[in-house]
Amino acid sequence: MSSATTPPAPDTACVRNRAWKFYLTIAVLSLAGIIVSAVSLQRHYAKSVTSYCHFGEQFNCDIVNRSEYSTLIGTPVAGIGVAGYGLLFVLSAFYRTRAETPTRLLVAAVLGLGFALYLTYIEAYVLDTWCILCLSSLVLISLITIFAAVVKLQPRSSANSNS
Repeated sequence: MSSATTPPAPDTACVRNRAWKFYLTIAVLSLAGIIVSAVSLQRHYAKSVTSYCHFGEQFNCDIVNRSEYSTLIGTPVAGIGVAGYGLLFVLSAFYRTRAETPTRLLVAAVLGLGFALYLTYIEAYVLDTWCILCLSSLVLISLITIFAAVVKLQPRSSANSNS
């Protein structure tokens, strides 16, 4: 009778399937982040004015991507974004079966989100100009962080924890 009140353990195949879907979602979002960051990096070095991202002084990617805040120790912030999203992609696509991947994925995503929030603060309160590409990246890293937290909080199947 006590077994009727105890919920059954999650089916191993079901847990793996659900986790795989979250890893796939993170991988796709990471690829989108690489693309957005690569376009930002191209705009960082470009000399011409961007027409698709210039909506007056309040929305102008060129002002943001060419400001003094667009580099960190000589490295373009957009390049850091390409590398960060690349790391997230590699973890979610190629290392998803390793026991330490959920933790590493969540830590990398939280660090990326913190960096994106800092840059958003710079846009809002220092530059007083918004970048559509940067805001798109903020949405992507926010979603990746949420999905990485879900992956981390999921119960590990015995088959997965031994891989």
